[in-house]
Amino acid sequence: MDTRKPGGVTLPPLTAGPHQRRLDLIAVVATFGGLLFGYDTGVINGALEPMKEDLGLTPVTEGLVTASLLVGAAIGAVVGGRINDTIGRKKTLTILAVLFFVGTLGCVFAPNLGVMMPARAVLGLAVGGASVTVPVYLAELAPTERRGSLAGRNELAIVVGQMLAFIINAIIGSVWGEHAGVWRYMLAVAAVPAVALFVGMMRMPESPRWLISKDRHDEALAVLMQVRDEPRARAEMAEVEVLAEEEEQANTGGWRELRIPWVRRLMTIGIGLAVAQQCTGINSIMYYGTQVLNTAGFSQDAALIANVANGVLAVVGSAICLFVLMDRVPRRTLIVGGFIATTTFHALIVISSYLLPEGTTQAVVILIFMVSFVFSMQLALNVPVWVVLSELFPLDMRGFGMGVSVLCLWVANAIIAFTFPVMVATIQIQGAFLVFVVLGLIAIVFLNKMLPETGKRSLEELEEAFSAGNFR
Repeated sequence: MDTRKPGGVTLPPLTAGPHQRRLDLIAVVATFGGLLFGYDTGVINGALEPMKEDLGLTPVTEGLVTASLLVGAAIGAVVGGRINDTIGRKKTLTILAVLFFVGTLGCVFAPNLGVMMPARAVLGLAVGGASVTVPVYLAELAPTERRGSLAGRNELAIVVGQMLAFIINAIIGSVWGEHAGVWRYMLAVAAVPAVALFVGMMRMPESPRWLISKDRHDEALAVLMQVRDEPRARAEMAEVEVLAEEEEQANTGGWRELRIPWVRRLMTIGIGLAVAQQCTGINSIMYYGTQVLNTAGFSQDAALIANVANGVLAVVGSAICLFVLMDRVPRRTLIVGGFIATTTFHALIVISSYLLPEGTTQAVVILIFMVSFVFSMQLALNVPVWVVLSELFPLDMRGFGMGVSVLCLWVANAIIAFTFPVMVATIQIQGAFLVFVVLGLIAIVFLNKMLPETGKRSLEELEEAFSAGNFR
């Protein structure tokens, strides 16, 4: 059944055909950026322990090595957002592939902390840039009916990358664990998907919505004709052109637009959602899960292997969310429900740490609650958060708005990553997770009041609704 859209444009229903397979191929290539994001943030989990011995790291410099990537990611997010608005999503991803490769080589051959931290920061630039560019690229190529599941594939790729990092760490650690510099082998694997991203993006199209924003209408239609049947492609062109013309007249774009109340509210929502996602502490588990399990009572080898469960459950949860829930359950319901679940599991970790005596029983119970937290995070929270961030902002400031939001996400990530080992050392596991419980409760209140529903409407419909003051 046809649907009436902004400007009186009617969108015909989607049809099957080669264009759908082409769209799926584009998604696979682009999400190598997410895979690299996941691998480079997850590999430190197992590499850090042998790296500490090799480079002589203290708890403070250990936090600095982890956080240096995240500081770079914060910069990469805001700079990447502006760059992909200026030169396009495709060229930005191609440049990021080069940064991933260069940063990986720098880390692998780093002789000391003075080289490792700048190399990790370069990797961070690539991770941050990918975190804002890949979701926007996929959201702008996707039809409304598939936008949630298609844009959400980047989050699936991230957790697959983290799972691969955990598995590869466990294999390399078990086989070559006695070798000096074994952590260098773990880091080197990331060079392979970096090359795949570079080669693949050379053959991928540019975002049609970005092309329209640059008045390159013929090129935009040519791209849409690759990923839609002709009637749908022409109808979507007309829809986007209506909004692009309105935006040009309104002169939307960057910081100056924050004087507009509805844009300011969207920025508040985007920043709040991004920071709240980090306040779950998910990346403390992804970066330090092995050490948390070691502190809880597992041996080093057992902790490396047990930590793989976090990666596997993350992938399973993300896959269920992406292919079963994402385009069926309202985004807002998933996100708020996800925060309730993750906060509950944090509370259970705190309670079990206080009540159970130290030993195997406590370690196993904490592992169960930890993997349950990771599963609920991926089942109901991570994919919807990244999809909503890619949907919130108007076309001409989508990269900018996403960039600022994700900048704040990475700053929060860096602060938590740097302070988490210090918190565990000073207030122990239960104290650290109690902090996450408090932050989770604050996030639930904020999102329940502020977060709009973005599903089941085109990006252009959302923009019209938000500009009219409708945030529900």
